[in-house]
Amino acid sequence: MLHPATELRYISPKIGYGVFATAFIPIGTIIYVQDALEIVLNPNNPLCQDPRYRPYIEKYAYQDSDNNHVISWDFAKYINHCCHANTLSTGYGFEIAIRDIQPGEEITDEYALFCANETLTMDCHYADCRLRLQVGDLAEYGPLWDNLIQPALRAISGVPQPLLPLVDEETQSALNTYLSTGEAYRPVAPQNYTLLPVV
Repeated sequence: MLHPATELRYISPKIGYGVFATAFIPIGTIIYVQDALEIVLNPNNPLCQDPRYRPYIEKYAYQDSDNNHVISWDFAKYINHCCHANTLSTGYGFEIAIRDIQPGEEITDEYALFCANETLTMDCHYADCRLRLQVGDLAEYGPLWDNLIQPALRAISGVPQPLLPLVDEETQSALNTYLSTGEAYRPVAPQNYTLLPVV
């Protein structure tokens, strides 16, 4: 589920749609949580190979930590990539604002956190855009993203969190352990992270 202070807007024929903030969203705000309404397809699900559905799955789904394809039931699937994203997916399974997001600003994230086994062409309009998301980006940039996520996590308790009730109890407990002790942080690319074979 996507944060309620957001709306879907058409951007251009090239980009299509994007998600924009309708109110000020401070750093540390949980922006997205995978909830019980999401469509979750196991990689072996026949729909993933069905030529009638595969293009839509490839366009709108992301991969979770179990390599399932997840398609958001709301318009979270329209959040665009940016090499200077204002939200990042965390090792706790939710996305968080890593800086303040102003009203009217597009909400963006880092697709390499969802597509670790794919090579994708991107254009986020920044001069230093990586242009391509590649296998290995997660391992290469993971420490940098963790350095952006950790201060945002420490801001969680000081800002309104309409999506926090959707975060499961085990994850909330693990997050509370990190916030209270500074230990057992869940990085975006844990040491036991392995890439799937590219097919």
